[in-house]
Amino acid sequence: MTDVDLAGLLRRIRRIADLSQRELAAAIGVSKSALAAAEAGTGRLDVRALGRAAEAAGLRIALVDAAGDEVLGMADGTVRDMAGRRFPAHLDTRYSDEGWWHDAHHYGRPRAWYTYDRDRRWRDVVRARRGTPEDHLVPEPGDSPAERRAARQDAARRRSRAEWERRRDAGELPPLPRWVCDCPPECPEDEAGVKSSHADDCVCRCDLD
Repeated sequence: MTDVDLAGLLRRIRRIADLSQRELAAAIGVSKSALAAAEAGTGRLDVRALGRAAEAAGLRIALVDAAGDEVLGMADGTVRDMAGRRFPAHLDTRYSDEGWWHDAHHYGRPRAWYTYDRDRRWRDVVRARRGTPEDHLVPEPGDSPAERRAARQDAARRRSRAEWERRRDAGELPPLPRWVCDCPPECPEDEAGVKSSHADDCVCRCDLD
């Protein structure tokens, strides 16, 4: 890997922006001597100052991969721990109900919504199977453990219902038992032989509709 040619970059920036060392130094908030040392190769500039210098020339600082494609920074709006801190950038976040929520005191503390695997070997196993996530998880509605559990239960009920309907439509289910009316003779019938009401001591009480 070659070192960044800071001196060459600064001179290019000044040429594009048409600024003297004194003018560029004032524009980016550093001393002229600091800028001169950076151009001479005997000093360095804070990356934020370099970014401001690039902006003065209508340019911007970027990361590029081996293919020359720009690589963006990690997203700012990803999930955080219960104290509002970002998770370690090199590890992969996951929901706390995916696998064992590993915390020696988890029974006496509120359950976190998100966590990560501290074992990098296990992380590598998961990455080999699922691929490497581009970023950490982004908060979504329904992320709480209780809501995720309710969603899983609802999905299970839907699958069970769909399977029952499939078996019913395919004729795989046994027929329902035929209802036999056990009304005593005292239950009155109309002229067509249909029960119109039940006697007081009738234990059948079949549907008259």
